[in-house]
Amino acid sequence: MAKDYTDLATDIVAHVGGKENISSLKHCVTRLRFGLKDESKADTDYLKARDGVVTVVQAGGQYQVVIGNHVPDVYAAVQKVAGIAGDGSLDIDEGDGPKGNLFDRFVDLVAGVFQPSLGVLAAAGIIKGVVAILAATLGWNNTNSALYVILEAAGDGFFQFLPIVLGFNAARKFNMNQFTGMAIAMALVYPTLPTTLATLTEAGLNNVFGIPFVLPTAGSYLSTVIPIILAVWVASHIEKFMKKITPDVVKVFIVPFVTLLITVPLTFLVVGPVANYISDLLTAGFTAVMSFSPIVYGLLLGLLWQVMVMFGLHWALVPMAILEFSQNGSSVILAAALLPCFTQTGVLGAILLKTKEEKVKSVAMPAFISSIFGVTEPAIYGITLPMKTPFYISCVVSAIVGAYVQAMNMTTYAFGAMGVFLFPGFVSSDGGMGDLTVALIGTAIALIASFAIQMALPVPYLYGEPTEKKTVEPTKESVPELKEIKQEIIASPLIGKVVKLENVPDAVFASGAMGKGIAIDPLDGILVSPAKAEVTLVFPTKHAIGLRTENGAELLIHIGMDTVSLAGKGFESFVQVGDVVEAGQKLLEFDLNQIKAADLPVITPIIVTNTADYEDILVTQESQINSGDYLLTTVK
Repeated sequence: MAKDYTDLATDIVAHVGGKENISSLKHCVTRLRFGLKDESKADTDYLKARDGVVTVVQAGGQYQVVIGNHVPDVYAAVQKVAGIAGDGSLDIDEGDGPKGNLFDRFVDLVAGVFQPSLGVLAAAGIIKGVVAILAATLGWNNTNSALYVILEAAGDGFFQFLPIVLGFNAARKFNMNQFTGMAIAMALVYPTLPTTLATLTEAGLNNVFGIPFVLPTAGSYLSTVIPIILAVWVASHIEKFMKKITPDVVKVFIVPFVTLLITVPLTFLVVGPVANYISDLLTAGFTAVMSFSPIVYGLLLGLLWQVMVMFGLHWALVPMAILEFSQNGSSVILAAALLPCFTQTGVLGAILLKTKEEKVKSVAMPAFISSIFGVTEPAIYGITLPMKTPFYISCVVSAIVGAYVQAMNMTTYAFGAMGVFLFPGFVSSDGGMGDLTVALIGTAIALIASFAIQMALPVPYLYGEPTEKKTVEPTKESVPELKEIKQEIIASPLIGKVVKLENVPDAVFASGAMGKGIAIDPLDGILVSPAKAEVTLVFPTKHAIGLRTENGAELLIHIGMDTVSLAGKGFESFVQVGDVVEAGQKLLEFDLNQIKAADLPVITPIIVTNTADYEDILVTQESQINSGDYLLTTVK
């Protein structure tokens, strides 16, 4: 028989200031989340001491009354007492979403889209460096070596068709069909598109309903980043609308058909022209600044170059440089843009030395190597841009270096080389070494200044602050009285870093109010059963699950903090209440990138909610853990 929580609900409503003081009400797996008009009217001390209330937390503009596992029943009773409309299920504010200013949200978005493919991105960058070494030392090229051609394809192929990879990742992030995202990207990089469009342009037919059909200044969408992300974002809204209005019997092909039909033409007719328009403005702007002061030009170009590359706007200046090179056999227009890669190398070096995050080191090392050869995408998208401060350092130092090389009128006599392979191109045809000297000094400034500044500043945590590893001194254990000791071993449901419960960024979990346990900072988004158990709870948003093991331990696994605000986006459940699951069976999948993009911690507590039934809860002392490894023991 269900317990009656009317008295508790009445007391809670009265002591949050009455129903007239409640502006909103929702709940998560453990607590009632009130939006109060005036929190000063709430009697927090009374509620904390009230039987049936674990504690009260005031955070994030919410007045949170922590109840425990039976919060859905209390929530329904509070709704009834307060006369709040609803059916007792979860009430989510659709306005919840990624927090922070526009730039922070943009950074989270771009980094989130790149993160799943960072390893391959870095690997391709290193292969490009190897290819450059083979060309410089052995004279290999695509006319005299088949191996060179193969390796060049291995390195360049990923970057050339990067929009396809990003189309898949962006579709996953925007909660749409990933293959539709890839199809949009494939249209953007369709091989014959540039030549076909050139033919149409010559015939005056390059328009659709009077709107010009053009490609970006670079001549194609190969290697671009922003256009496909924007296209998939638009497509996600179209797909969502079509799913609502399309009958299930034809949804499987009608939804992607309409999504592609609208998104692809819209992308070509809007993104291309807008990109060209911005590029033209930049060209005119930089030309004017160059005429006014080469030093100011170098300062601005150095500062903005990496941002321009992110948006594909650097092509605004490339045609000018090519023209200058064809006329003079040398170029100064892009001098300030040639050395920013070494500022990335500098900050990465400092990050590698200072970071305490092993995962950051594993990503930063290949990014560091590829940046030496001028390939900075793994560094920017994988490390420095998500951390923000290292990216700012890189841009500021690049501005200083840019001003210096323009002041010295540094000239390059070769076109297309990157990273360390730039240096031979600074030797003039008559053997002059002046420009090479300037380039070497500029490189030294870029490396040393960026390295020193980052070494002087804290390295931001990218995957969450690690817990301090403490050495536990062995103690002499007394011989216990002879008695029957019952214990149950619980395995880890996740792969990740072990976090002590007191270090969880939530006062309720950290205090042990919900029970003893441990937490994991996950490295992937797969949650498996830690033991043979019955599923007792699957929260509507699928961010939390409850289990009762065959020996009676009641477990609560709560993925991330405040993830109820995602309203189930990025979560998928494979079980339902009442299912009996085996140890290692997949229970949930969740999108780590989506949680991080919403500025929410991904640290996941595993709590024994019936801790009072046990004499002790023992937890692992390991710092890293795999699913299936020993996690904790319940002792009776």
